[in-house]
Amino acid sequence: MAFDAPTGSFDDLRDEVVHLPVQHSERVFEGRVWNVRRDRVSLGEAGVVTRDLVEHTGAVLVVALRRTDGVDEIILIRQYRHPVSSYLWELPAGLLDVGGEAPWLAAARELEEEVDLIADRWHVLADSYASPGGLSEAIRIYLARDLRPAPAVHDRDGEEAGIRPLWVSLDDAYAAVLAGRIHNAGAMIGILAAWGSRAQGWRTLRPVDAPWPEHPAYR
Repeated sequence: MAFDAPTGSFDDLRDEVVHLPVQHSERVFEGRVWNVRRDRVSLGEAGVVTRDLVEHTGAVLVVALRRTDGVDEIILIRQYRHPVSSYLWELPAGLLDVGGEAPWLAAARELEEEVDLIADRWHVLADSYASPGGLSEAIRIYLARDLRPAPAVHDRDGEEAGIRPLWVSLDDAYAAVLAGRIHNAGAMIGILAAWGSRAQGWRTLRPVDAPWPEHPAYR
């Protein structure tokens, strides 16, 4: 019974990367950006199960923070997302789809491409899986500070052509998440993590090149 489960602590809370035996694997769909793979996985005493999963390159997101008149502000972007038929408030973000590019450099590239900003100070803020029940996407969220305008404005197309940027206080963004007004999971995690880290004097921040074993390309 879960009610009788042992009591743990901070030391117990660490996810573990493992490689259970895959008896068979095949690609059942190949898309424009992502593919679908079907695996037969041995769970030991629980038996063998078949699972479909979306193969994803992984992504990076940026909480770009500036201080204006004593107020911490972050940049959010409003962008249309067709799968959920919604305009969502999000963080600047992008895929890890450039071979050999370090994750934080991908984040810096996306920050410049989406909102024409350059940051001179970078830290790892949080890591997550987008939807681990069926999607391999690993996400790393950075805190970027010491911001300055990019030397040129980028041309944008598709959904990015309609991006609407907005500076908002970190406190207001935090309140909007708790009020159910922001629904992008990466943005929610980044905003909550930034608010919580600031409350602890930013002591939780990790180096920009902190290990990331949860992403298969960086194990």
